[in-house]
Amino acid sequence: MNENVERYYPAKGRVILHVDMNAFYCSVHEAEHPELYGGKMTAVAGDSEKRRGIVVTSSYPARRRGVRTGMTVHQALKLCPSLILIKPDFRLYRAYSRAFREILYSYTPLIEATSIDECYMDITGSKQFGTPLEIAERIMERIGRELSLPCSIGVAPNKLLAKMASDMKKPNGISVLRIRDLAHTLWGRPCGELFGVGAKTAEKLNRLGIRTIGELAATDEKRLQASFGVFGIWMKRAANGQDYAEVQSVPEPSKSVGHTTTLPCDVTEAQEALRVILNLSDQVARRMRKQHLLASTVQITIRTPEMKTITRSRTLATPTEAADDIYREAKALYLKHWSDGKPVRLLGVAAQGLTDKSEAAIQLDLFDYERQPKREKLTEIMDKMRDKFGEDALMIAGMLEEDGTKRMKAGRTPGISFHGERNANAENDPEKD
Repeated sequence: MNENVERYYPAKGRVILHVDMNAFYCSVHEAEHPELYGGKMTAVAGDSEKRRGIVVTSSYPARRRGVRTGMTVHQALKLCPSLILIKPDFRLYRAYSRAFREILYSYTPLIEATSIDECYMDITGSKQFGTPLEIAERIMERIGRELSLPCSIGVAPNKLLAKMASDMKKPNGISVLRIRDLAHTLWGRPCGELFGVGAKTAEKLNRLGIRTIGELAATDEKRLQASFGVFGIWMKRAANGQDYAEVQSVPEPSKSVGHTTTLPCDVTEAQEALRVILNLSDQVARRMRKQHLLASTVQITIRTPEMKTITRSRTLATPTEAADDIYREAKALYLKHWSDGKPVRLLGVAAQGLTDKSEAAIQLDLFDYERQPKREKLTEIMDKMRDKFGEDALMIAGMLEEDGTKRMKAGRTPGISFHGERNANAENDPEKD
């Protein structure tokens, strides 16, 4: 091997890349239709035809005009009257996501996808492709040439610093961040810019007189632990660039399977909200059955127009994969914890406490024992029909109301799905590119 390449790789330690696709949803539409969207102020938004709903992401020209994720379409249009609104197409986004990951797999099998538009890569054993910087440059060039998409790449000795580095130059930038660079690169920045430290934690740090990442790095660990518990220990280590997490090339078993959807307008009536919850429960159950999973806990998520989020959960008497069981518990949670008339902007349903169906021991009473085989057989037939003929082939009666949830169900107005769980301490907005 060329000695000039060898010296760019540590004798001990790792070389990690973080690849972050820039303004991914808008960039995908621009790649598909450059004649319509190239260089334009665009935003992907729910129910864009009615000029309602929430901005999911915006292009960089639109961001320069102040258009941001989570903003209502009405607010975005006031800031940017010429904004082009695009209906979400999650099937298209998933196709592009698979395509850019195929490019990454050309350089290493050690890839961890953390979302539809972000991946970590461990390239410690990829010396045959050149230096880390050369590999990053080739990846960026190929993604741009083959997919017409922009991306940012961070190069670092661990995942934390690679993630921080990829945020430094956007769009289309490559940044190298090493431990020895922290003093002049990161330590002068506000604590809120440290990955995993959100606004509320940064405010609390400020009240303690800790305003910069450098001050956080120098703070006594016991003092941080007294105020933040084990998260305080993590913050001090992160501020010093310490992160020992490995790239998880094989995904861990799902901690949860769920689905959320941002509603096209504020929902105030319980009956309307419950129709959405019914759709979400059905989708969650379908996903679980495909993975041969049973759930012992159901959780709902409710978000207000002011972006305040609450979650409530309930443990089941018996693990289940059935949509009606999940819906029954989700409905009870909603009615117990949310008053009719209070506006809702986002709803979510998640199944938690997952176990493999083949390993689960389910205790049934006599009635359930007789009914269960028939129920499972009917569900299996319904799943096969919907797999073959589409989600509209069979619908639960409650899904047929014209409130937009039937269109969401059929995939024409999809919600945003999630598998597993993010770091509970990560308060940063997931759509930040």
